[in-house]
Amino acid sequence: MKVLVVGAGGREHALSWRISQSPIVKEVYVAPGNGGTELENLLTNVEIQADDIEGLASFALENEIDLTVVGPEDPLVNGITDRFNELSLKCFGPSKGAAQLEGSKEFMKDFLKRHNIPTAEYSTFDSTKKAIEYVEEKGCPIVIKADGLAAGKGVTIAHTIEEAKEAINQSLETKVFGEAGNRIVIEEFLDGEEASFIVMTDGAVVIPFASSQDHKALEDNDKGPNTGGMGAYSPAPIVDDYIHEKIMEEIIHPTLKGLRKDGYKYCGFLYAGMMIDKSGQLKVLEFNCRFGDPETQPIMMRLKSDIADLCNQACEDRLSEQTLEWDQRKALGVVMASKGYPYEYEKGKNITNIPQERSDLKVFHAGTKIESGTLQSNGGRVLCITSLGSSVESAQNKAYDALSEIEWDDSFYRKDIGYRAVAREKK
Repeated sequence: MKVLVVGAGGREHALSWRISQSPIVKEVYVAPGNGGTELENLLTNVEIQADDIEGLASFALENEIDLTVVGPEDPLVNGITDRFNELSLKCFGPSKGAAQLEGSKEFMKDFLKRHNIPTAEYSTFDSTKKAIEYVEEKGCPIVIKADGLAAGKGVTIAHTIEEAKEAINQSLETKVFGEAGNRIVIEEFLDGEEASFIVMTDGAVVIPFASSQDHKALEDNDKGPNTGGMGAYSPAPIVDDYIHEKIMEEIIHPTLKGLRKDGYKYCGFLYAGMMIDKSGQLKVLEFNCRFGDPETQPIMMRLKSDIADLCNQACEDRLSEQTLEWDQRKALGVVMASKGYPYEYEKGKNITNIPQERSDLKVFHAGTKIESGTLQSNGGRVLCITSLGSSVESAQNKAYDALSEIEWDDSFYRKDIGYRAVAREKK
């Protein structure tokens, strides 16, 4: 089978790396890929951008691609699956209509409300004046979100009215998120612990992946602005068997039932970002219509099942209920980012001394490129150093030890990835 993976990030490096290990796969192309995928012996980069749907479709036709797996959200929201299906090409990812679950927070919140799926109280606005009046009425802390896709950076947790007003103005007035911020969703602040719960589905049958937890805030102790994610680990201790079953029954199954009722075909990965409070009550923070990043990296390190075969089954509506096979060790990934991210940062910095891959360690690339034979930074989130260990603390130590070997000026990273899980282990 010939497989095309669409995307350029750490998620796509991890997915394509794992797909290439399938016994039914003979070739894996990554479009456009990055420096890391270029260095992999079993992967081939293709110079087509992830948002060039017609270019990708032409490549898939000309090269007789048997399966396309879409990594990022933008092409899904823009209808890549619909276009591929028109051309009788198999594409693992939800339709344009179903991908609105991620493409519009207003759509998502209205969907949750309509189908009685638990989520935070909210209201939507395109008027600065009315948004500020709402915040003044509700008080703080409160959460302001750009309605559209903002690469994980359109969320502000405002602890004061002034912070809330600034976030509202940034979105609706100064347009820092472009069209994505033309409307905003304002939500009640939820207290608890976050977890990422990812499944794959053909629209009817659902197969859950191992749980994970990412760290969206820029700084240690979850301080600072939200990013696309500064690290993650799997499994998340808070998702025990009881919570796992509760998420499936209260969130995942009702969501897929609601999508079917509303007339949407959903074949692909579905990511539910959950808030779990002290009493075990659940509320949906967000939906993503693809695998999370950086959750993909530790999850793919642990996955033993054939992800390529499963994606192919789903595209053919023959996914069967089964339990995935996992490495029982814990996995943890630490993101190294460019200084200045998630705001302005420089590219083109040389990166050297990356540790060699071994059975319990892999450095996944995101914003990298090969320039004149030298690995260079080419984005905000650049590397994800991912390791396996008998405990989260063991995996954490391995990841940070490996990270310390890497030579790269102007990089930074959080120093506490996995701290909640490590604290649980010590108890």
